[in-house]
Amino acid sequence: MSELPIYTKSQLALRNGQDKPQIWVAYKGDIYDVTESRLWRNGKHYEHWAGQDLTDELADAPHTETVFEKFEKIGKLSPA
Repeated sequence: MSELPIYTKSQLALRNGQDKPQIWVAYKGDIYDVTESRLWRNGKHYEHWAGQDLTDELADAPHTETVFEKFEKIGKLSPA
């Protein structure tokens, strides 16, 4: 299995459902493709926006991090 590509925060930000057709979010350094989720339509999920790192926001969610198991992990978020 090959390593996942690394994306910068700027590259992630473009996958917000507005600038590009992909809808991506990051959590704990991993990037997930949520494009097919009806809950992320137009890049917004309740008060959360796609194209960003949601690690710090998960504490406010009514679900746990297991929700990310439903989505394909497509990359890693660059720490820089």
